[in-house]
Amino acid sequence: MILENIKEVQENINAACAKVGRDPSEVTLIAVSKTKPYTMIEEALKSGTLDYGENKVQEITEKYEILPKNIRWHMIGHLQRNKVKYLVGKTAFIHSVDSVRLAEQIEKEYAKADEIANILIEVNMAEEESKFGITSTETEEMVREISQFPHIRIQGLMTIAPYTENPETNRGYFRNMKQLSVDISKKNIDNVNMSVLSMGMTGDYQVAIEEGATMVRVGTGIFGERNYNK
Repeated sequence: MILENIKEVQENINAACAKVGRDPSEVTLIAVSKTKPYTMIEEALKSGTLDYGENKVQEITEKYEILPKNIRWHMIGHLQRNKVKYLVGKTAFIHSVDSVRLAEQIEKEYAKADEIANILIEVNMAEEESKFGITSTETEEMVREISQFPHIRIQGLMTIAPYTENPETNRGYFRNMKQLSVDISKKNIDNVNMSVLSMGMTGDYQVAIEEGATMVRVGTGIFGERNYNK
């Protein structure tokens, strides 16, 4: 079932790209494996999917020890500063950087290991009170501050759009995210790249791709409903 689901998601990605004249190779599918057992990831790996998203540091560290080392782990959940040290050397991307204080901690821990952290700045484009992330108006200033840290590379932006039954209702947020990334890119800030736009989940990833997403985070659409009663 998991392999069939991945195939269907990939077909949807291809269709969304075709609709707006994009190359599907520009879009990375992140299979969101949070709360799922490692055996389901082993099944998904048979499809060639190597990017997996987790919400909790503990899940990344546990699965990292068990699963193949060529997996690219993405920290997509809210990150507490005291947990940063456990991610060093294990994650391809931290998607959820939403404060300079968190970036300072990332810099400190990655400097100790002489590693570089690839990060995305989390923007709360819809300004939902229940979500983490900074506002679009705060983004450039934060990017400029964090760009000074030698062990951090800002690779782009990330957003979590509102949960919706109708994906079209999120199109405006995705469009605004793309525009924000273009605007920041034009400033040519040293040590800052805006090539990654992580947006779109199971319910709205096709619309997100049409508006410029380069990473989509699909969990339920691949692994089924989440199980929080583990």
